[in-house]
Amino acid sequence: MGLTEQLSLFADAQPATTLAPQPAVTPKTPPETIATVRPPALPQDARWREVAAQQQTIGYVLRRSRRKSIGLTINDDGLQVTAPNWVTLGQIDAAVIEKAPWILSKLRIRHARQQHLATADTLWQSGGTIPYLGKRIVLSLDTMQKAPLFRGEPFAPEQGDTLILALPPDADRNRVRDSVHGWLQQQAQAWFGQRLQHFLDANQLSIRRWRLSAAATRWGSCSSDGNIMLNWRLIHFERDIIDYVIAHEIAHLREMNHSKNFWREVERILPGFERSRNALKQHDPRSLPLI
Repeated sequence: MGLTEQLSLFADAQPATTLAPQPAVTPKTPPETIATVRPPALPQDARWREVAAQQQTIGYVLRRSRRKSIGLTINDDGLQVTAPNWVTLGQIDAAVIEKAPWILSKLRIRHARQQHLATADTLWQSGGTIPYLGKRIVLSLDTMQKAPLFRGEPFAPEQGDTLILALPPDADRNRVRDSVHGWLQQQAQAWFGQRLQHFLDANQLSIRRWRLSAAATRWGSCSSDGNIMLNWRLIHFERDIIDYVIAHEIAHLREMNHSKNFWREVERILPGFERSRNALKQHDPRSLPLI
């Protein structure tokens, strides 16, 4: 799943755009130059442009549309700009220059993620490690096994515990990854189910049903008719964070919003939830390259 960040710059009748506020990025040291490379192939309705910002030259793919705003999107191909047909090239370049700190900060995140992905191959082999319930566990491959075997407490792992997979030592990385995914999802099904029932019982609540999800943009959800979904990738995180997401979704059974009453309900269900919430804010489902 590619990393995508979007910023829409709304233009009024006077094309000099008023930009939506974005947090400024002020590095403590001069940032390194991030290469903005022209994609090998461009759509027929797109063109490549480069503009000299104060920090460095920024290249981008420009497409025209009937939209009413200048849209900036950063994905795995770099910076994409979509602009109304009536906006001049100078105005588009000026918008890119004005948002250069935001653009470059997102490009650095993209660059770091691509580097992480480039080294991910080494993880899917004997001796590789994966995060499981807040600890790093070690993969081992053994054809003598008939099913995955975890050497440790199933839901209270220690650093360095071993997951033995029923695979030959030279198994293809895709087989290793698929086997690990299957085991992690089984663990998530069991652990999330236990914790969900714990909180439901403690608060005298019930739901229609729950299931695992693989959503790319959210850790959990709760519908108005009492269906809860929990992202199985949460199994990477420590148990307190999983409890927070479950408590968050259960709170929606009484408050289908994010009002002050909702957060009071979360606090009632899980006192001191803020630490886990703040920790989870550092991640989103798209930021986990192991998946």
